[in-house]
Amino acid sequence: MKRKIYDELLKWKNESARDCALMIDGARRVGKSYIVEEFAKKEYESYILIDFNLGNTYVESLFENYLSDLDTFFMMLSTIYRKKLVEHKSLIIFDEVQRFPKARAAIKYLVKDNRYDYIETGSLVSIKKNVKDIQIPSEERHIRMNPMDFEEFCWAMGDETTVPFIKKMFTERKEFGPVYRQINTLFRQYIIVGGMPKAVLTFVNTRDFEKTDAIKRDILTLYRNDIQKYAEKDVEKVTAIFDEIPSQLQHHDRTFKLSDLDEDARFRGYENAFFWLKDAGIITPCYNTTEPSLGLKMNKDRTTMKCFMADTGLLISHTFDGNGIVQQEIYKKLMLDKLSVNFGNIMENIVAQMLTANNHSLYFYTNSSRDDSESRMEIDFLVQKTTVTNKHNIYPLEIKTGKNYTITSLNKFKKKYDAQLCEPFVFHEGEYKQENGITFMPLFMVMCL
Repeated sequence: MKRKIYDELLKWKNESARDCALMIDGARRVGKSYIVEEFAKKEYESYILIDFNLGNTYVESLFENYLSDLDTFFMMLSTIYRKKLVEHKSLIIFDEVQRFPKARAAIKYLVKDNRYDYIETGSLVSIKKNVKDIQIPSEERHIRMNPMDFEEFCWAMGDETTVPFIKKMFTERKEFGPVYRQINTLFRQYIIVGGMPKAVLTFVNTRDFEKTDAIKRDILTLYRNDIQKYAEKDVEKVTAIFDEIPSQLQHHDRTFKLSDLDEDARFRGYENAFFWLKDAGIITPCYNTTEPSLGLKMNKDRTTMKCFMADTGLLISHTFDGNGIVQQEIYKKLMLDKLSVNFGNIMENIVAQMLTANNHSLYFYTNSSRDDSESRMEIDFLVQKTTVTNKHNIYPLEIKTGKNYTITSLNKFKKKYDAQLCEPFVFHEGEYKQENGITFMPLFMVMCL
């Protein structure tokens, strides 16, 4: 399946491979190994893929004993994998490199040797256990791989026209007319299926939500097993957060309330657990910022956060797990918006996923003042403009579901912070329109920011 990260790999090969290795991290089953091997097959004369999941002690011993003699190192590596290495035309892949940190440390010497190119893949590459006793090489460029975005999902479905059309309507600020319903149906399929490649492939081949759900549940089980195996002393806290995500996103303001886990819980005691889930690519945190100005990070309140799942399809399977599998009937109701539960948490999660896919850091704004009603407001997301100007640098985004909703907070926010804000957006389940200086757009158009 076609992935946008392929272009980044190609750019690295053409511009930087002589100077650094490429580290691709991301969640398990997000497609790292697949895309790197496809890249190796198409762009190199030969490649060797070292899968450190296999725990091959003979291969690992090469890193222990032969880094000072790279001629022998490469000769033995080539012999083990029965692959001929061609100088400047071969790629060596360290797959799941976090399982053997010494290989990651060796990148410094291998890149300096300059015979071959190197790509590393991994998850949990930043936790202490996986960097203990090694020096992280400066000759390593880091990129994150996310679940498939809506355009990649469309490509997998054989559709290469819908997203360019959406972008055209965004630029021209026009209504979609009769095709709105068709696009929205495709978007709902993406929300439900999600962006994990195996789930997408299953849906593409079968158009069966129940079979697709079974794949997603396998991935959730894998995540649970990883938590039990690798979270170590934080395993109970990580598990508690993971299990609590669906109910926490049902809160009116979506913020994660540690008191629901333990009335005496404090953020400091759970900080490592949140970091573990973020590094594993399972969650995407969204932090409260106290001021909608340039440098949202400078005003970040790290103790007040929303905890979104990195893949909305997985969130749906995680949420509706009463019978162990989401029944076909529930999926039909989700498709037709006939489910008698609050769908706002799902929609806000998919917006977080789309913003992350476009490399936005996630921030929101909340002020719960009891004394000043004009200051009391909540804004779902704040996004910084790509091109910075003297003022008007922040897009405020409100996410609305259903037909009857208010935008009181956005109006107050717009009035109070007019100098800092550029175009305010309401993304809703309806057509494009503009009213009172606010732009209303269909939810799927978030991808255009």
